[in-house]
Amino acid sequence: MCAKLRVRWTVTPQIPPQPWLSCNGCGGPRAFRASGKARLNANGRSLDAWLIYRCVGCDKTWNRPVFERRNIRDIEPRILAALQSNDPLWVQTEAFNLDALRRKAQRIDEFPEYDIVKDILSEARDWTHLEIELMVPFPASLRLDRLLASELGLSRARLQVLHDEGALCIASGHADSLRRRVRTGAIVLLDLSAETGREELWRPLAADIG
Repeated sequence: MCAKLRVRWTVTPQIPPQPWLSCNGCGGPRAFRASGKARLNANGRSLDAWLIYRCVGCDKTWNRPVFERRNIRDIEPRILAALQSNDPLWVQTEAFNLDALRRKAQRIDEFPEYDIVKDILSEARDWTHLEIELMVPFPASLRLDRLLASELGLSRARLQVLHDEGALCIASGHADSLRRRVRTGAIVLLDLSAETGREELWRPLAADIG
């Protein structure tokens, strides 16, 4: 069994996707950004809920349905509580719901910007392999090779060579794993046994130290 430095990278997209819709104020298609607010409306025992978006050009609003004419008994209590309190985390999570946006817009802009937190899970003495577990709370428009290249200081071409040679393995096993979007649960294993300066050079890249 190889000696590992095991880390978890939590990758959080910064900007929710923006649907393009016809805007009456601008007189044509415009991108709409999530406002961070939800709206809940009661009609007897039925509820309607929307996420509020604003045109990036004129600030007019668009309400994206979360559900309509839903009996209050059929709504999960945690969702109802989140809507009633305008819970920021729930609203942000729902703003990244690409499937819901695709039902309303043919064009959706996604953004690669992200925040990252790197935590050490375990560290073997004289470790030779780096294992990275990914946590991605919202769908991210970010390819795995771009993330690894940016955070480890390697070119994407070098990453592909390491992958082809078997020095970089991805748990999914897909041949094109490096070119796929980052996702929660993905495991990346990098063989650094031939590298010098693992503690001085590679450990600071792999984990937040300080």
